[in-house]
Amino acid sequence: MRRFPILLFALFALSFTVQAEVKDVYDFDTRAEEQRYQNLIAELRCPKCQNNNIADSNSAISQDMRDEVYRMMKNGASNEEIVDALVSRFGEFVQYKPPVDRRTILLWAFPAIAVIGGFLVVVGVVMRSRQREQQGETLSQEDKRKAERILAGESDESAKG
Repeated sequence: MRRFPILLFALFALSFTVQAEVKDVYDFDTRAEEQRYQNLIAELRCPKCQNNNIADSNSAISQDMRDEVYRMMKNGASNEEIVDALVSRFGEFVQYKPPVDRRTILLWAFPAIAVIGGFLVVVGVVMRSRQREQQGETLSQEDKRKAERILAGESDESAKG
């Protein structure tokens, strides 16, 4: 009799784990159509999760977006039409790859700007170190004599007197 509540609890807990693993099942006519669907849902970001695409998210809004992608595909919409419809509904944030336009040009150009800036910093450091080396080699005759006396162990003041 004591085993019944434990068994009931175990079955109850197991039902939640099984329920969480259920994935969407859509019917596709061809393998290419299924691959197109998978590519589309992998390229769209979940507005709620923000760090997941709608293929990986379990949120209700992602489910709605997956259903919408499937429905539009079945109605013959192109990839651009599907993405445009979801962007108009949820905003540009849902795109992992936003289009290049005047609002996003800095986003697209930043990696190149950072690489060029880093290159210029390295060039500047190298040029300064070469200048310092060249300046260090042009010692005056007096500085050379002081250096020789120091290396020979004489103090500066014993040489003057």
